Amino acid sequence: MTIASAALLLFLILDPLGNIPVFLSLLRTLPPQRQRIVLARELLIALGVLMAFLWAGKYALELMHLRQESVSIAGGIVLFLIGIRMIFPPPEGLMGEIPDGEPFIVPMAIPLVAGPSGMAAVILMGSNEPARLGDWSLALFIAWAATAAILFSATYLYKWLGQRVLTAVERLMGMLLVAISVQMLMDGIATYLHVQGP
Repeated sequence: MTIASAALLLFLILDPLGNIPVFLSLLRTLPPQRQRIVLARELLIALGVLMAFLWAGKYALELMHLRQESVSIAGGIVLFLIGIRMIFPPPEGLMGEIPDGEPFIVPMAIPLVAGPSGMAAVILMGSNEPARLGDWSLALFIAWAATAAILFSATYLYKWLGQRVLTAVERLMGMLLVAISVQMLMDGIATYLHVQGP
């Protein structure tokens, strides 16, 4: 796998276009200047997490006696709950009471950008070809930079789309997120059962 193909694969897994409505929903109560600061912080945290999983994820999972299926199932449950709240938002907002009125780490950095699929992909790259960790780091950075560029431009969409359109898109993305989370759960369970054997 070349650096370009690895970067493209990671870009598709990070799914910046699919994350736009969720990010807009989470950031819409903040002033524009603060939105950019929070977005930059969350993206940097996500990059740090993915780099850590690339370089040390395999050893961390072994140390904690966790398997990749566990990470996938846990991520699926979290995304399912977020999707349900997007479809049926509670009065206090998507993520409930958030300190200082803004998200921190969950759910923007993890699991929306640095999700279980991204973590699993970088762990797989690092463990399959450990001699090319430098190449995979570059590919990850390219994918992250493209994701960051798209998500930063998305903060300007709110004034163009308006409240009604954004709410409708948020409900639609909630339904898609529920479907994705169920697929993640099923994949994790299927992998676990396959590894366990009859």
